[in-house]
Amino acid sequence: QLRRLFGSTVPAFPPKFYLAMTKSMADERRSQLEQYLQNVTLDSNITNSDVFIGFFRKLQQDTFKIETQRASLDVYLADGSNVRLDIQTSDTAERILEVTSYKMGLSRELIGYFSLFFIQDHSDGALSVVKKVAEFELPYVSLQSMKELHCKLGIRKWYMDPSLDILLMDCRASMNLLYIQAIQEIERNWIKPTEGEMQELEFLQKTANKRKFLELVREMQFYGYIRLDPCICDYPEVGCSADIYVGNNEINCCIKLPTNQTKEVSFKISRLRCWQVTLLGAEKDGEEETLELRFEYRDSDKWQWIIFYTKQAFLMSSCLKKIISEQMMKASKEGQEM
Repeated sequence: QLRRLFGSTVPAFPPKFYLAMTKSMADERRSQLEQYLQNVTLDSNITNSDVFIGFFRKLQQDTFKIETQRASLDVYLADGSNVRLDIQTSDTAERILEVTSYKMGLSRELIGYFSLFFIQDHSDGALSVVKKVAEFELPYVSLQSMKELHCKLGIRKWYMDPSLDILLMDCRASMNLLYIQAIQEIERNWIKPTEGEMQELEFLQKTANKRKFLELVREMQFYGYIRLDPCICDYPEVGCSADIYVGNNEINCCIKLPTNQTKEVSFKISRLRCWQVTLLGAEKDGEEETLELRFEYRDSDKWQWIIFYTKQAFLMSSCLKKIISEQMMKASKEGQEM
């Protein structure tokens, strides 16, 4: 099926080869296919094609046995309010984002600055952004398959460069989305204002001065970053726990060492050569499958692999792709101006 969809770039082996494969060979083959499928989604010419979208729409519906029919779907904003949509169960995330944006009055040219995400609200007040919804994904179907995680579908801004806020300030709907997301992230301790800055923000919030509020919050620590849930990493030694923020051209980690000391580390994107996401599988029956993200990093003129074990590995990978694409677009624009 892969070769029919994507052509001869998918390596093929004779039928007898599969019978002769050892477990290690099968694991390697599985890993290669995982990497291939991840790389395929980087090519917009493929992911936007009718063949690709049709293939994955049918795959998702067949897997979870959901037929095409009318349904309702709630898309949540950062302040807890929601937009209720009448949809088809086979509608893609791209289609649902367009309809949501229309109902909110968001300018069509600004839709690309936002995306849909699967989100968890925890009883302790914490917020988890589980993953970004792929454009060809069927949100209704995915939510049915994630019922045990109690996820909801939310709309959030989707860019990593805070300076891009300026492009959205002249549209009331987009500015409101930025405003309520900033308030949410302050309340959930993603953004870390000083006591003095917090007083200024509270005053601007009371006077409903959204523009000034956003101008002020843009200068604060971790604004524009995505925070991941605490996870395990192997740096600087195996078994460390880490709080991760991704943004501003870095992966910022507050690492707890086995000695209970903490260490703050900033991995600069400019020193990162490549990364990969791997599904490790569940260690025992009934346990949640584990994801691994590893990246090759140059530290003191020496390359090394840094590994994070996190269920948000795909979200982290999406953030890294976004940072690099924004850097390339910025460099291209500057080159044209020169």
